[in-house]
Amino acid sequence: MEPRMDANRHESDGPLSRSFACIRGSGHELILKREVFEVVGCAMEVLNALGHGLLEKPYENALVVEFGVRGIPFVQQPRFDVRYKGVVVGEYVPDLIAYDRLVVDTKVIERIGDHELGQMINYLKITGLPVGLILNFGHAKLEWKRVMLDGNRQ
Repeated sequence: MEPRMDANRHESDGPLSRSFACIRGSGHELILKREVFEVVGCAMEVLNALGHGLLEKPYENALVVEFGVRGIPFVQQPRFDVRYKGVVVGEYVPDLIAYDRLVVDTKVIERIGDHELGQMINYLKITGLPVGLILNFGHAKLEWKRVMLDGNRQ
């Protein structure tokens, strides 16, 4: 599967970003579009209330509260086996899974770059879920990127 991404800000300039294709404006309907924008709305509310630059955990926990207020179904820190040649070699614990189909990863970093995009691609492969959302609370303005694997386009 080829990775694809739809990003709202700060296109990455590294080699990984060149393997992505922006879906926006391509004539394809985005999978989980409504759900992604609802989660981004929650993140904006959290950022406006808490401010920027805290550690990641308070933002994750505040999203849990906001999801509850808005009736968004979620699971916090579920566990997924990481397998190599059919053998469990570790586990991946995402921050949040929303709507049973959306991996939500909270960050407090300078900028979402190739490293974070690569991580999310691996998270999607491990979980088998179609879409990932990286939320960066590192600045006064929320930075977010939507990531999906090409085989999940609908």
